[in-house]
Amino acid sequence: MVLGAAGAAEHDSVGDELTSPTFRSVLLRGLPAFLREGFLPLGAFYLGWKTSGLAAGIGASTIASALIYVHERRAGRGGLMVRLSLAFVIVQAVVGLVSNSAIVYLAAPVIANGIWALAFLVSAAIRRPLAGALAWYPFTDEMRASEIFKRIYGVESVVWGLYLAARAALRIGVLLTGHIDAFLVVVVITGTPMMLALIAWSIRYAIRRFEAAAA
Repeated sequence: MVLGAAGAAEHDSVGDELTSPTFRSVLLRGLPAFLREGFLPLGAFYLGWKTSGLAAGIGASTIASALIYVHERRAGRGGLMVRLSLAFVIVQAVVGLVSNSAIVYLAAPVIANGIWALAFLVSAAIRRPLAGALAWYPFTDEMRASEIFKRIYGVESVVWGLYLAARAALRIGVLLTGHIDAFLVVVVITGTPMMLALIAWSIRYAIRRFEAAAA
């Protein structure tokens, strides 16, 4: 999961504290970690599973996730979300090994997607937008409390919630057919390409809306 919503904005109250964000600067801030988390664990699982079986696939994916965690810690990004991601990977690995089922193992992140979808939608409804909390830009507390921030990231939270809900529904439907190869193809198609497009939209939308509000 990583999973993530992205966005950035310029505001008068930031002034000298933060550099003015651009689409490129915000994308480069979060994209490398997003790609690592999106490709490496799943790719490691597929290679291990195909060559040596389920246990090898789970082990390879878990090791890849642990290496990503170590990298994030060394880069100074060992926050709560990073630790929760690693904890989920460990739980997923245990469930997969105990059940001895690739379907059960792969279902865990799909269910997590559904939970994230609900979290995004609820956060928008209560005006504490999750998309803003996950933004790849160091907003000040004052900015996060502003009405424009809540409005912009409320819209983004709804969009991300609907996307994650639709993705989870499609993936679980394919997974329940038992065709693991087809499921992994669906994961790739509905994952990184669509998320990159949504991330690009999120960044541009936030920047433009903040600029319009400041004009």
